[in-house]
Amino acid sequence: MSRIEQDSLGRLELPDDAYYGIQTQRAVANFPVSGLRADPLLVRAYLRVKRAAAVANRDLGVLEANRANAIIRAADEALDGAMLDQFVVDVFQAGAGTSFNMNVNEVLANRALEMLGHDRGDYGTISPNDHVNLGQSTNDTFPTASHLAAMEASARLIRVVNSLSEAIEGRADAFAGIAKSGRTHLMDAVPITLGAEVGAWGSALRRAAWRLAQRRDDLRELPIGGTAVGSGTNAPKGYRAAVLAELSTLVEQPLRAARDSYEALQSRSQLAALSGAVRELSLELARIANDLRLLASGPMTGLAELRLPAVQPGSSIMPGKVNPVMAECLNMIAYQVIGSDMTVAMAAQAGQLELNVMTPVIIHNILSSINLLIRYLPVFRDRCIVGMSADEEVCRSTLGRNPAMATLLAPRIGYLRAAEVAKQATDRGISVLEVVLETRLLEESEARELLDPLTIARGIHPKDEKPDFPVG
Repeated sequence: MSRIEQDSLGRLELPDDAYYGIQTQRAVANFPVSGLRADPLLVRAYLRVKRAAAVANRDLGVLEANRANAIIRAADEALDGAMLDQFVVDVFQAGAGTSFNMNVNEVLANRALEMLGHDRGDYGTISPNDHVNLGQSTNDTFPTASHLAAMEASARLIRVVNSLSEAIEGRADAFAGIAKSGRTHLMDAVPITLGAEVGAWGSALRRAAWRLAQRRDDLRELPIGGTAVGSGTNAPKGYRAAVLAELSTLVEQPLRAARDSYEALQSRSQLAALSGAVRELSLELARIANDLRLLASGPMTGLAELRLPAVQPGSSIMPGKVNPVMAECLNMIAYQVIGSDMTVAMAAQAGQLELNVMTPVIIHNILSSINLLIRYLPVFRDRCIVGMSADEEVCRSTLGRNPAMATLLAPRIGYLRAAEVAKQATDRGISVLEVVLETRLLEESEARELLDPLTIARGIHPKDEKPDFPVG
C-alpha cells in the first residue's frame, strides 16, 4: 500500500504506513550518506520545541485548539517513545537541518491527523508547514533543539566525570602515605607522594567538569522566535516568551531568550564553546591515561609504581603478558573527541551572513563525543581506577636511589656542593643520605631529618587542602 503526496517540486509515492512525508522522502533519497540518524536526545529536544510551539500558538489564539491539541498529543506520544523509527533523515543532510525539521513536522502532522480521524497526508486539515511549523523556521528551531540536547547530554557527562574524580580521589587518599620520586622532563625530581600525584588527576577532572558546567549554562540562551533571519518574521506577538515559558517547564530548567536574535542565528559560538570544553576534558583524560601507562609500565623493566587490574590477556604470542588496555582505549576515545572538535570548529566558522547552515554536523559531533565519554568513563572507573594499587617497595627503592634528593641539601651547603653530592651518589649507585653520612657534611640526626622523603613529599600543603570547583 502507498499514498501520493505533493510539494512544490511535484508528486512522490510514499509507503502508506509512513508517518513521515514527501520532504522527508526527498531527503532520504538525496542524502544516503552515513546511515546514522539523529541522536535520540536531539529528537526529544525537537519534539519538545514543537510541543511548546503548539501550546504557545494555541494560547495566543493563532492555532485552533483542536489542531494544536492533536499536535501536542502526537508530540507526547513520540516523547514517550512511539514512532522513533520514523525520524529517518541522515545526520549529514541539507544545510541548517531543514530536512530534519520537516521530518519532525511531517511525523507530528500525520499522527495528529490520525488522532482526528483523517488520513495521513491530508495536509489541508493539519499541515506540517502551516500548523506544526507555525511561527517557526528551521533556522531558529534547529539550534534551539541543539542547545537543549547538548544541555541534557553535558549534564550527564558532568555527573560521570565527577564520579570518576571521586574514584581517583579515593585511590589518592589510599596512597597518601607513599613517598616516591617525582619526575620532571621524565627525569628524577624531588619527592612527591603517590597520593598527591594521583590526586592531581582528580583535581584536573573537577576543573574540566566545572568548565563544562559553565559552557552548559551558556546554552540556556535560545534563538527560538527569531524564525528565518532573527527578525521574528511570521511569529505572533508574545510567541517567543510563551514558547520559552513552556520549554522551561518541559525541561524543568530556566531558559532565556537570546540577547541578540540576529547573532543567535549567525553564530554557533555557544555550541563551539561546549565542544571546546569537551575537548579540554579529553586532553586531560589523554594525559592521565598516558601517566597511568607510564607508572604501570613493566613489570620488570618499567616504572612499575602502579599496578592496574588485569582485565584481559595482552598478547597473542607472549604468554602472561598483560597490557594497560583500559588506559589505551581511553587514549583512543580522547583522540576521537579531539578530532570531532576540529569538525565543530570548522563548521562554527563556516557561517555566512544571517545563518550558519552547518549546525547539523556541529550537534552530531558534540553528541557523539559526549556519548563516547558517557559510555566509557564509568567502565574505565570500575575496571581500571577502582582496582588500581601501588607497589610501595618499588616506590621506596627508586626514591632511595634518587640523586635529586640532594636538592634538599642546597639551602644548607649551597647548590654546587649539593650538585657534587648528587653526582657522587649517581656515579657510585648509592643514596644521597649515604654520601652525606660518609663525608660527614651534616650530623646524622640532621641529615636524616632533612632528607626524610615522606616529610618532604608531603610539602607545605595541609593534608585536607582540596580545590573547590563548583559544578552545580
